Amino acid sequence: MDKRGKRIFIYGVVAAGAFAVLFFLTFRERKVEHFWQPEVVAFGDSVFGVERDETGVPEQLAELLGKSVYNAALGGTCMARLDAERRMDYPKGSLSLAGLTKSVWADDFNVQETNIARIRESNTEYFAPTIRNLALVDFSRVEIVLMQQGINDYHAGVSIENPEDPYDEYTFLGALRSSVRALRKANPEMRIVLVTPLYTWYNSLGQTCEEADQGGGILEEYVEAEIRAAQELDIEVIDMYHDFTPHEKWEDQELYMRDGIHLNVKGRNRMAQEIAAYLNEEE
Repeated sequence: MDKRGKRIFIYGVVAAGAFAVLFFLTFRERKVEHFWQPEVVAFGDSVFGVERDETGVPEQLAELLGKSVYNAALGGTCMARLDAERRMDYPKGSLSLAGLTKSVWADDFNVQETNIARIRESNTEYFAPTIRNLALVDFSRVEIVLMQQGINDYHAGVSIENPEDPYDEYTFLGALRSSVRALRKANPEMRIVLVTPLYTWYNSLGQTCEEADQGGGILEEYVEAEIRAAQELDIEVIDMYHDFTPHEKWEDQELYMRDGIHLNVKGRNRMAQEIAAYLNEEE
């Protein structure tokens, strides 16, 4: 090798070394960037996710429990993956509880970060920072995971179960089982608490969730199925469907609901208190 070749080689080695150092520092900075380490992570849909100020349920839980709580809920998402025909091609599938918990186990949220860029729905602006910060959480140090999902599975008519495959993530119970399995692999000591959907009213239909079958059954069938599965999986359940709000008459929705589906301020306060009381009592 002549002098010129040696010089080019040395420059190349130096440049590669500089790139490696820069890459290491960048990667290291991202991994240690823990904005804070939450003791509780709350997965869910719009019941937890839409209101993210001090009136939000996870935000109130932090004060009531005296613990740090991260709100990982994403409005409009399901427990199960949707669009079984295209399988992994559906962008919101990775944002389902089944998809998120699989990424917790793998410690890799790249698929979510990529898919969020493909979503063009309104009220999803908070999705990207939520996932970005979720990727920084060390789940080996998380004490409690709340799983508040189900109403969107019911709305989408997701099948409750696949008798041939109990872990089918395109079914409600299959996604629940898959999620619990992934979380336990990430942290076997973590406390997993299921929060059932709320009783709902559909003003445009003039029907309640006891009457409206969206294709997979009425909402109570989903609730009863997940309560049975929770016993099978040995996880805890907070039953918000039966015990949260009266529903003997149509006007009962005005007590805690703002639209028959989502909670008003009073309802969010009540829900946070109910969850906190359960968690503190069980501890």
